[in-house]
Amino acid sequence: MQNTNSGKKPMGRLLKAAIWVVSVIVIIVMTAAVFQKQILTAVATKIIQQRLLSQAHKKDDGLHVGLAGTGAPFPDINRVGPCIVVEAGKHLYIIDAGPGSARNIGLMGFDIGKVDAILLTHFHSDHIAELGEMMLQRWAGGSNAKPVDVIGPKGVETVVEGFNHAYSLDARYRVAFHGAATVPPSGAGGRARPFGLSSEEDASVVVVDKEGVKITAFKVNHYPAYPAVGYRVDYKGRSLVVSGDTLPCQSLKKQSQGVDVLFHEAQQPSLIKMIHAQAGLSPSPSLAKITADIPGYHTAPEDAAKIAGEASVKHLVLYHILPPLPPVLNNMFLGNAAKYYNGPITVGVDGLLISLPANSDKISIKQVLK
Repeated sequence: MQNTNSGKKPMGRLLKAAIWVVSVIVIIVMTAAVFQKQILTAVATKIIQQRLLSQAHKKDDGLHVGLAGTGAPFPDINRVGPCIVVEAGKHLYIIDAGPGSARNIGLMGFDIGKVDAILLTHFHSDHIAELGEMMLQRWAGGSNAKPVDVIGPKGVETVVEGFNHAYSLDARYRVAFHGAATVPPSGAGGRARPFGLSSEEDASVVVVDKEGVKITAFKVNHYPAYPAVGYRVDYKGRSLVVSGDTLPCQSLKKQSQGVDVLFHEAQQPSLIKMIHAQAGLSPSPSLAKITADIPGYHTAPEDAAKIAGEASVKHLVLYHILPPLPPVLNNMFLGNAAKYYNGPITVGVDGLLISLPANSDKISIKQVLK
């Protein structure tokens, strides 16, 4: 006679196990629902702590350079407008104020409230558009009682005056709301610090000389945007050059001699020509003319590489990338650059941090924006 209960026992055990599992899940879900606020509060607190601690993190002495913006006027999902942050010891400088870059400065862990000065290479919109936000955040973020210095070639007075005027109502609102102790009225906006350059093609002038930090402005060729300059930064045996927008020129090669890192703008003409050839597909009536014009006052990666090679630069970093570039096209963008420079070449993206420890030859690069 067959035992008819033999199949029922395993089924019963499976049913009990299933009920136990479901019960545990229900308990977990109910517990999570009850403690959801506490859990989310703990998570949010941890995120806030990590963000604030990243801003307070002290870097080793030396030059630390943040690529807060590596793009150009064309929309680029990987890049906002050109902006390079330079931390030299206890001092912090911003070079150019491309649109969208102020937010990246904070996300990279730099304290914009402690900025010593903002330096402009020239006055094209994609290099100045974020100046108002930078001046505002530096004032409010640091409760600064003096306006930030905005250093640039002659004409910087007009730019700073315009942003000060545009933000004057906003400044008044913030003082009324937060109080003068938090946002001192005297610290709003910027103070223009123009400098002149002699007529020589390779003219230069020291614009910052403070506690071991030396910043030299020098002529570049971005005509008809005139005057236009690049900057060299020296600190404790380390050095870098930021080209600004330019054609290849002797003054840039002269200032780049032996520097640790050359940050050079770059435009690949072959890719621009491809866009120009398809410009008729665009609804923009100006795209064809613009893509025909812009190769006339920018530098190809190959030419930037020639300068880096001839100047014995240790590392070449390209920024102000034209046209918009997904990483898969990096090799196409670089073209034949490796023929002219046998050192490392980095195609810049937003969020790169380049560190040059004091009195060393080490160069480290890491991505701090994920």
